[in-house]
Amino acid sequence: MSRAYIALGSNLEQPQQQVRAAFAALDTVPGVRLRRASSLYRTAPVGYLDQPDFINAVAELETDLSPLALLDALMALEEHFGRVRSFRNAPRVLDLDLLMMEDVELESERLTLPHPRMHERAFVLAPLAELQPDLAVGRHGRADRLLAGLDASGVERLAG
Repeated sequence: MSRAYIALGSNLEQPQQQVRAAFAALDTVPGVRLRRASSLYRTAPVGYLDQPDFINAVAELETDLSPLALLDALMALEEHFGRVRSFRNAPRVLDLDLLMMEDVELESERLTLPHPRMHERAFVLAPLAELQPDLAVGRHGRADRLLAGLDASGVERLAG
């Protein structure tokens, strides 16, 4: 079994409920077990700004799936939740991004691991550092130290 980290995000149709339901759905995927889930974080949109704030989180999984099989499973879950890909950075019911898989470095047309921009995104690093502060984020450094170097003013940890 490999450990994998997934970023979850939603800003449509009761986003907190969407993310919580996605945590449960991840645990039903064959070959996948949800180990831990971060708190939920309210975050300002990035890129396309004329949209509601997001609810973001990170899930730690154990899986015996290959990276591309896990990616396919994540995309199927997004579709099941009603994700429509209208334009880049558009509002969405559910976004699931494969951030990292234990000891896997991969660069293909469909997937790059570790995720190539995660070290620049406070909305990813805050929940990731909550789960595993000393996690090495590729060759960029520890999650907690990377987060400390970013402007995280638009990232708010929610109670409960």
